Amino acid sequence: MIGGGRVTERSIHTRVLANLQRNLAKGGQLQDQLSSGKQINRPSDSPAGTVSALQLRSETRTSEQYTRNADDGLGWMGTLEDTLTSASSLVNRARDLTVQAMNLQTNGVQASEALAQEIDQVRSGLISYANTRYLDRPVFGGNTPDPVAYDQNGVFTGNAYDPNNASTTSVSRTVGSGVKVRVDLTGPEAFGDDTTGLFKVLENISASVRAGDSAKLTTDLQELDKAGNNLKSAIAEVGSRYNRITQMKESAQDRLLSVTSQLSDIEDIDLPKTIMEMQLQQTSYQAALAAGAKVVQPSLIDFLR
Repeated sequence: MIGGGRVTERSIHTRVLANLQRNLAKGGQLQDQLSSGKQINRPSDSPAGTVSALQLRSETRTSEQYTRNADDGLGWMGTLEDTLTSASSLVNRARDLTVQAMNLQTNGVQASEALAQEIDQVRSGLISYANTRYLDRPVFGGNTPDPVAYDQNGVFTGNAYDPNNASTTSVSRTVGSGVKVRVDLTGPEAFGDDTTGLFKVLENISASVRAGDSAKLTTDLQELDKAGNNLKSAIAEVGSRYNRITQMKESAQDRLLSVTSQLSDIEDIDLPKTIMEMQLQQTSYQAALAAGAKVVQPSLIDFLR
C-alpha cells in the first residue's frame, strides 16, 4: 500500500510564505551589495573572503607605511644632496680665491685683506649650510636633539656617527621588509673633523693670506683639495642612498597596487552583474507573489463571510 503525505491549506501557506521570505532575503542581500558596493558587508557573507580581506588590508597598511617612510627619507636625502652640492660650489670658489692669494706680491695688502675677508665669508656660508635643517632637525647633526649641528665657530656640536653602534647614532627609515636605509649624514663625514676638516682649513687659509705666507698657502691648498674631494664623496654616497630609497618606494607602490587589486576582487561587486541579478530577483519575486495568490485557496473564514 502506497501512502501519501497529507497536504493542508496551512502547509501550503507555510511553504509559500517561506519561499517569499527567501526571495525577500536574497533581494535584501543584493540591495545591500548595490548600496555599499561590496560583496562582503559582514563576516558571515564569506568567512574565507573575510580572512583574505583582513590579510590584504594588513599588507595595504604596511605598504602605505613603507611609502610614507620612503617619502620622509627622500626629504632628508634631497635636503642633504642640495646642501652638499651648494657647499661644493662654495669650496670651488674658496679654491679660486686661494690660488689668487698665492701671488701675494702683486696683490698688495689691501687686496690680500679683501681676499681673506671673502674666504671668511665663504667659511661662514659653509657653516650655515652645515646647519641646514629638515623638519626642524639639523640634517648634519646625526640624531642630536639640538637645533644646530655646528656652533658659530664651526665646531661640531651634534652626535657623531659610530658605525659600530649605527642604530643609536644615525637616523634611518624602514622602507621595506627588513630593509633600513640611513637618511642622515653627520657633519664630520661631510666636512671633516674640527682639527683638520674644511672649516679649519679655510680658517688657516684666511690666516695665511693675511700673513702673506705663500709656502703655507700651498700646503693649505692641498688640504682644501682633500676636503673638497671628501665633500664630493659624500655627495656620491647621498646620491646612491637616494636612488635606493626611490627604488624601494616604487617597489612598495607596485605592491600596494597589486594588493589593492586583489582586495577589490574579493570585496567589490561586479556592478553590471549585480544589477542584472537584482532585476531578475525582482522579477522572480513578482512571479512568486502572483503564483502564491493563485495557489493559496480561500480559507473557511472566507466561506463564512
